[in-house]
Amino acid sequence: MQKNLVIVESPAKAKTIEKFLGKDYKVMSSYGHICDLKKKEFSINTDTFEPEYEIPTEKEKLVSTLKSEVKKSDIVWLASDEDREGEAISWHLYTVLGLTPEKTRRIVFHEITKNAILNAIENPREIDTNLVYAQQARRVLDRIVGFKLSPVLWRKVKPALSAGRVQSVTVRLIVEREREINKFTTESGYRVTAQFILPSNEILNTELSRRFKTKEEAVAFLESCRDAEFVIDDVSTKPLKKSPAAPFTTSTLQQEAARKLGFTVSQTMMVAQRLYESGYITYMRTDSVNLSSLCIGSCKSVVTEMYGADYHKSRNYSTNSKGAQEAHEAIRPTYMTNTTIESTIPEKRLYELIWKRTIASQMADAQVEKTTVNISISGHSESFIATGEVTVFDGFLQVYRESSDDENAVDASAIPAVHKGYALTAKEIVATERFTQHPPRYTEASLVRKLEELGIGRPSTYAPTISTIQQRGYVEKGNKSGTQRKYDIITLKNGKLTAKEGKETVGAEKAKLMPTDIGIVVNDFLLEFFPEIMDYNFTANVEKEFDEIADGKRHWAEHITEFYKEFEPKIESIIQTKNEYKVGERVLGNDPKSGKPVSVKIGRFGPIVQIGSASDEEKPRFAQMKPGQTLETITLEEALELFSLPRTLGEYDGITVSIGAGRFGPYIKHGNAYVTLPKTHDPLTVTFEEAVVLIEEKQKAEAQRIIKKFDEKPELQVLNGRFGPYIAYNGSNYKLPKSVTPVELTLEECMEIIEKQQEGGGKAPAKRRYTKKK
Repeated sequence: MQKNLVIVESPAKAKTIEKFLGKDYKVMSSYGHICDLKKKEFSINTDTFEPEYEIPTEKEKLVSTLKSEVKKSDIVWLASDEDREGEAISWHLYTVLGLTPEKTRRIVFHEITKNAILNAIENPREIDTNLVYAQQARRVLDRIVGFKLSPVLWRKVKPALSAGRVQSVTVRLIVEREREINKFTTESGYRVTAQFILPSNEILNTELSRRFKTKEEAVAFLESCRDAEFVIDDVSTKPLKKSPAAPFTTSTLQQEAARKLGFTVSQTMMVAQRLYESGYITYMRTDSVNLSSLCIGSCKSVVTEMYGADYHKSRNYSTNSKGAQEAHEAIRPTYMTNTTIESTIPEKRLYELIWKRTIASQMADAQVEKTTVNISISGHSESFIATGEVTVFDGFLQVYRESSDDENAVDASAIPAVHKGYALTAKEIVATERFTQHPPRYTEASLVRKLEELGIGRPSTYAPTISTIQQRGYVEKGNKSGTQRKYDIITLKNGKLTAKEGKETVGAEKAKLMPTDIGIVVNDFLLEFFPEIMDYNFTANVEKEFDEIADGKRHWAEHITEFYKEFEPKIESIIQTKNEYKVGERVLGNDPKSGKPVSVKIGRFGPIVQIGSASDEEKPRFAQMKPGQTLETITLEEALELFSLPRTLGEYDGITVSIGAGRFGPYIKHGNAYVTLPKTHDPLTVTFEEAVVLIEEKQKAEAQRIIKKFDEKPELQVLNGRFGPYIAYNGSNYKLPKSVTPVELTLEECMEIIEKQQEGGGKAPAKRRYTKKK
């Protein structure tokens, strides 16, 4: 009989821990939660709000094995992660495996090192039910919101949609930013810069202290500078210090890994999880910036040895973010003496980033001298200003410099030595037209920062939330190619004024989060009918209440009861309302040919343009919108262009080839044959040659499907299908009996099979319709 059974939630973690424990310990993995709410059922008792858990089928064998191992052991050590999710895993193990207090020990550690594991075993504790209840409250509330809101969306907006407490608010942030951008009006102004020649013949770059609103004002100023005198009337130098950023939390690691390494938020968490489970870093889901005294001491030794005593400065950080918990330590290497690791490239890169950030946090400030030079202009109150920085002592900057989300940030450079009273000669003065910029779209990193700032979600929820809204098609990450813009450049040089036009690409963006049409429609529906769920403060306050439950200050069921009392009646009221919600519908104007209204809306298969209305005698015409077009920004002219189909391209094999559009999207028509047009081809610009290639590809594929055909009845064929051979006849499909050999069938036998199935109602429909299982 083995003495000790240690259960962790991950096989990689089990493998690492096993190295530190002797033969009296057996380490096994639960592979995450061993029980959960039922996938396709509500699974919550609405009287008590107790969740109804089940053991998933795929976990039954594992649970049986764990129960068997428990019987062989004297002591069971539950060693799942130290956060709420980990505590819930331990609680489920305790209940499902039928453990007892006498036989059970709960241990936690925030790093997987030998000392940490042995110290945890020497200091076990009981399962913290307050943490379990906090996790359970989150799970129950999210199930209520998701299970109750989603059917409302199915009925009122579009089938197969979903809503969630945190995901819906996150989509709202992205939708609102997109609307800010769409409403933004660019204004131009003129920025004036000048290059002055110093007595040493060096060049001093400066900028005017004001900007001009119009071209006329800028030209008038340059004209007045023809004979102006320029004198340095002030030189000021101020010492500045730059301090290092705090060690990484989950949020700041996700942001910095995105900026410096190009990682997605999910990728960062996946790589960090592997580093933690391999024993390289401390626990990676934390909002604390604390470092242990052991780490601070280790950093001192490393900094002193590698850079010298002048570069060391011990620091203790505290967390300022909304709802932060100081229970954990910041994310740091387990051994500060290891500047790198032997591992995969992503793991190595992320580890080195964590090491640099941690070691820099325990280093001296950088000492900087900032110099500002003020140059007066005779006859003007404005002045030209030059600023520069000189690093006197680099301190932590020798190791690490924090990145910024500001895409236009420019580091200040050093300026030449100058003195007050210098008379300067202007080499050239340039007025350049500049434009105000719309707010930037969110990147994954800047979105995480915004969520943290608003107190929405917690370290464990950022990555899954951002992944979910993309997977469900509410948000997409993409690039904007930008557009060409002209701008004025007016130059005063050698007493002559010249003007020319410059060109620049504006609006180009990479890997930015943009709402889809369906994301916007769902957001608007939820904002209209469930404003409290979409309120940023509501979501943040819920997180505070979860924290209170975790601290034992509030009973979890009370919180859920209060919410449900108001939420459930509203759901029922909206479901029973007969008024159909206008799904993102927007009227653009009238069709000049027919006079009928032209509108856009979300159809069953995505965003569409419609000419006419359902009440008309003649059926409305529909066209699918092109990639890049949106319900909110498409114009009447762009919408009408979509109805320029069908287009005739030419003849192939004596048969007309044309491009059309149907409810399932654009297609190529060649006689009675139809070929779906791939999304990579624009139906309005696809060429005859491209269409022929696609037709030939379809013909080759069709030829491979044909088992037998009959000259006397060409509309009847025996074909190979996804589910086996079948007869295709007059637009309908007929199953073949298993007893027949398809290639040997005669025309008479085929007709006999067809007639029997028609008589018995066994005819398969030409178009199969799929419905959701109830």
